Amino acid sequence: MKTEKRSLYEGLYILRATLSDSAREQAHRKIISLIESLGGTHEKTIDWGRRKMAYRIKGNGEGHYYLIYFSQPTESIYELIRENRLNEDLLRFMNVLIEKVPEADQITFKQIVEVERERER
Repeated sequence: MKTEKRSLYEGLYILRATLSDSAREQAHRKIISLIESLGGTHEKTIDWGRRKMAYRIKGNGEGHYYLIYFSQPTESIYELIRENRLNEDLLRFMNVLIEKVPEADQITFKQIVEVERERER
C-alpha cells in the first residue's frame, strides 16, 4: 500500500484591502476550502490585518495579510498554486515548507527575522 507524503507549509496570503469584511472572510474561507479539497489540513491562521505594501501590486498599495499554516500532500501543492493564481481577490501568496507550526498566536516580522538569524549562526 502506497502512503502519501505530507508536508507542513506556512503560507503568506495577501488579499485586496478594498474587500469588505464579509468578502474578505469569504475569500479566506475559499483559500482554506481549496486546501482541504486537495487533501490538506488547515492547522492555524494568523490574521496580520491590513498593511501597507513596499510596492504596488496590481495597482494596490495596501493588502490584508494572512499567515496560514497547513499540511498538504506534496503531490497536490502544484495544483494549490495553480488555483491560487486564478483567485482574483488574492494579490500575492507564497508557501514555504516548515518543520512545525509556531505556538504563539501573534508572530511579528521581527520575531521571524530573529529566528532566521539564530538559524544562520
